[in-house]
Amino acid sequence: MTTPDTQRPRTGSDILRTALRRNVGAMTWGTVLMGLYQAGETAFPIALGLIVEHALQDRSPDALVVSIGVLAVIITTVSLSWRFGMRILQKANTTEAHRWRVRVADCGLQPVARDVDLKSGEVLTIATEDADQTADIIEVVPLLISSLVAVLVAAVALGLADVRLGLLVIVGTVAILSVLSVLSRRIGSSTREQQARVARAGAKVADLITGLRPLHGFGGNLAAFRSYREVSTEAKRQAVTVAVANGAYAGTAMALNAVLAVSVTLTAGWLAFEGRIGIGELVMAVGLAQFIMEPLKMFSDMPKYVMMARASADRMALVLAAPPLMTPGTGRPDPGGDLELDGVRHGALRALTFRVRAGEFVAVAAYRPGEAADLAAVLSVSVPPAAYEGTVRVGGREIAGLSVEAVREHLLVNPYEAEIFAGTLRTNIDPTGTSASVAEAVEASMLTDVVALHREGLDHGVRDRGANLSGGQRQRLSLARALAADSDVLVLHDPTTAVDAVTEQLIARNVAALRRGRTTLVITSSPALLDAADRVLVLDDGVISAEDTHRNLLATDEDYCLAVAR
Repeated sequence: MTTPDTQRPRTGSDILRTALRRNVGAMTWGTVLMGLYQAGETAFPIALGLIVEHALQDRSPDALVVSIGVLAVIITTVSLSWRFGMRILQKANTTEAHRWRVRVADCGLQPVARDVDLKSGEVLTIATEDADQTADIIEVVPLLISSLVAVLVAAVALGLADVRLGLLVIVGTVAILSVLSVLSRRIGSSTREQQARVARAGAKVADLITGLRPLHGFGGNLAAFRSYREVSTEAKRQAVTVAVANGAYAGTAMALNAVLAVSVTLTAGWLAFEGRIGIGELVMAVGLAQFIMEPLKMFSDMPKYVMMARASADRMALVLAAPPLMTPGTGRPDPGGDLELDGVRHGALRALTFRVRAGEFVAVAAYRPGEAADLAAVLSVSVPPAAYEGTVRVGGREIAGLSVEAVREHLLVNPYEAEIFAGTLRTNIDPTGTSASVAEAVEASMLTDVVALHREGLDHGVRDRGANLSGGQRQRLSLARALAADSDVLVLHDPTTAVDAVTEQLIARNVAALRRGRTTLVITSSPALLDAADRVLVLDDGVISAEDTHRNLLATDEDYCLAVAR
C-alpha cells in the first residue's frame, strides 16, 4: 500500500503513519516470523521442563527420541524465522529510509526553495541520519509485537504451572514499562536537541568548506575555526547528555528485568520447595526466567526507539511540510530572447530599469559587488517575485506568471560561485549528455588547455567541488557548462575573475562569437568583456546611470574609467 509522493506530510506523526502504511505487508510477514522466533525461544525452556517432567522420569527411549526431535524442530524454527524475519524487516527499513532521503533531497533541489530556517548542512543531516532513524519504526513495531508475544507465552506457561508465577510476570512487565516510559520521554527531548545541534555543526562545516579559500585570503580562518569549535562543543555536550540518558535507561531496564527474573526464579524455587510445582515445572520456570530477560529487554527498549523515530520524523517534517517561498505560475515565455527589468527594487537595487533585446550582447558594469549580486539573484529567481518591487519580463512575459521550469529552460544564470561536481570534465559540462555544442563550449571558454593536459581528455576525473582543479580552471569549466546549455537568454556573473588577462581577452572574443544572435547579459567589470559587448549599462547606486559602448564610456566618463580600467 503506497502513499502518493504528492501528498505532503504536515507533522512527524504523518511521516510515521505513512511509513507504517506503505510497509504493512513487510511488517506483517516480519511480525509473523519474529513472533515465531520469540515463540520458539519461549518454547525451548518449556520443552525442557516437559522432558524433565515426563521423558526422563519415565526413562522411555521413545519419549526421549521424540523430545530430541521436538527440540530440533524448535531450534530450526528459531534459526530460520529470525534469519528471514530480520531480512524482510531490514530490507523494508532500508528502502523506506531511501524514500525519505529522496524526498528531503528533492525539496532541497527544487527550483523553488522552501520557507524553512535551515542551512544546507542541516538539510543534509535530516536527509541522512533522521531518515534512517525514522525508518527504524518499521523494525520497532514488529519487534515490539513479537516481544509481547514472548512475554505473554511465558506468562501463560508459568500461570499453568502456578497462577502466582504468571501474575508476577504480567505485573512486573507492566511496572517495568511504566518506569521506562518516563525515561523514554526524556531521551526523546534530549535526542531532538542533539540532532538540532549536530545539524548546526554540519551546516557550519559546509559553510567553512565552501569559504575556506577566501577565509585564508584575508586571515579569517582562525576565527572561523573558533566559531566551529564552539558549535561542535555544544553538540558534544548534548551528545554526552543523550549518552548519559541512554545509559541510565539501559541500566534501569537491565536492573528491572533482572529483578523480575530473580523474583520469578525465587518464587518458583519456593513453590517447588513447598511441593506445589514439580521438578519439571521448576526447570521450566528457571529457564523462562533466564530467557524472559531478552524479550523484556527488547520490549523495554522499544519506547526509546519510538521516541527517537518520532524526533527524527518531526525534523523531517520541518523540510517536507514547509511551504515554498513562492507560488510559481504555469505560463511559458514567448519565443524570442527579450529580457526586461522595470522598476525593480531589491537590496541595493533602486527602481532598476533596462531592456536587453533579442540577440543582443549587453554588459552591466556594476560599481558595487552587492548590486551585481542582487541583480543576479533576481534574474535567477533565487528571490521570489513577491519579495521585490517592480517587474521582470522574460520573452515578453512577467516572470511571476511563468513556471520555474519554463524560466530555467529559457533563461540561464551562471552564478559567480558555480558548483563543480565529482565526475569528469564531460559530465560537468554536459550533465544530461544531450548538448550538441560541448566542443564549441570548451573552445569558447578556453578550457582546451585543461583537456589537452590529460590523456583522458574530457573524460578526465574531477573531484568533488573541483578539488583537483585551480580556481581559473573551475571558473572556465563552469563557463563551458553555461555555454553548452545553449539557452535563449544567458546571464553570466563575473565569469573571468580568476583567469589571466590574455585568456580573458580570448574568452571575451569567443563568447561574443559563440553567442552571436542569442541574448547574452554579462555582469562584469572585465574590460575585455565590456569591450566585446554591443553596449554597456553602468549600474551605480542601484540604477542605470550611463549607457554606451565601452570605448565611448572610457573616453567620456571618468568614474567609469577609474572603475574598470586596469
